[in-house]
Amino acid sequence: MAIRIIREDGDEVLRKKARVVDEIDDRIAELVKDMAETMYDADGVGLAAPQVGILKRIVVIDVGEGLLELINPKIVMESGGETDIEGCLSVPDVVGEVVRPTKVTVEAKNLKGQDIVVEGEGLLARALCHEIDHLNGVLFTDRAQKIINKSDLNNERRQNPRKID
Repeated sequence: MAIRIIREDGDEVLRKKARVVDEIDDRIAELVKDMAETMYDADGVGLAAPQVGILKRIVVIDVGEGLLELINPKIVMESGGETDIEGCLSVPDVVGEVVRPTKVTVEAKNLKGQDIVVEGEGLLARALCHEIDHLNGVLFTDRAQKIINKSDLNNERRQNPRKID
């Protein structure tokens, strides 16, 4: 396993649509393990393959409930909606207010090639949407209603704690 370099906003790979994974082999398994190690090292809750320069439809997510490794994830159901603060390892200097579904259902494959279904609410739903957006060349800043520089975040929290916390 290895920690990979996380691409940052401005890198053209982040704006490209990732390709479907046709075969889950040892190289894909190694990439997934590297992505998980990279995500944990960066204190993230999710990471998509394009963020490490690989245009494959692969994401890893861990919102504190254990690692999810998703190959070719696709949102098949979403409901509700809520605005919350979101950040991104590829856009390190800002956060933003983003509306996301409250609940989502995602179909994907696991590393064994088996079909799986993941149902997420709250933070998990947000992370699933955020990472799947990366697979389509979309950054959270494209969806944000308001962008906040991290240096201004503490000031924003004092002025409007319900929006941030």
